[in-house]
Amino acid sequence: MSSSDIFIGETIGTAILILLGGGVCAAVTLKASKARNAGWLAIAFGWGFAVLTAVYTSAPLSGAHLNPAVTLAIAIKDGEWGDVPTYWAGQLLGAMIGAALVWVAYYGQFHAHLTDREIVGGPGAQDTKSVEAREAAAGPVLGIFSTGPEIRIAVQNLATEIIGTVVLVLAVLTQGLNDSGKGLGTLGALITALVVVSIGLSLGGPTGYAINPARDLGPRIVHALLPLPNKGGSDWGYAWIPVVGPLIGGAIAAGIYNVAFA
Repeated sequence: MSSSDIFIGETIGTAILILLGGGVCAAVTLKASKARNAGWLAIAFGWGFAVLTAVYTSAPLSGAHLNPAVTLAIAIKDGEWGDVPTYWAGQLLGAMIGAALVWVAYYGQFHAHLTDREIVGGPGAQDTKSVEAREAAAGPVLGIFSTGPEIRIAVQNLATEIIGTVVLVLAVLTQGLNDSGKGLGTLGALITALVVVSIGLSLGGPTGYAINPARDLGPRIVHALLPLPNKGGSDWGYAWIPVVGPLIGGAIAAGIYNVAFA
């Protein structure tokens, strides 16, 4: 795989991942969406199908890592680091593109949701907090773009992301890789998608299961940049956890693989 193939494949694949994954979150969350209040099962399966579609689309070009934690784990497993920056750059760009496309697809619903007084309060409601507090707190649609904890305990939140990512990456390394070991194979895509559904159902409750630094950081940046009325803050105080946690989890999974399976 050339560097250009890797970058293009990861950009396209991660954009599809976030478009469909963020799209199901928007469908369940936003007023005037036909799927509003469809619930956690819809979100978990929506993300699983998003992974399946994204992997099948991008695997011929880049091997469909679509996740910096997966890229890190494969680099640790093989001891080959040269393509890691290219993978990570494509993943972050793709995540941002996918998040922007969710906004385009649900443009009217975003406006209706964020101008509804039941959602954002009446005139002056946004002024009840200081500017600093509004920018720090998670806004009413941030969950469409990125993750956040139900109970804010940094150590627990970090541990939850690490544990979920270890499960994901171990499944990728042991069951998901193609014959070359550089990316996901045809059957591996299905296995990985089902593992993502399982993680969402079993471990997603505390933090929303980012288990992918690009999946969280890219859309969070887009949330901060988009001209959404009454959007609230992007919760940057929490943003390091869904980046650092999955990277630690990916490294641990690679270590386990090298000790137990290699």
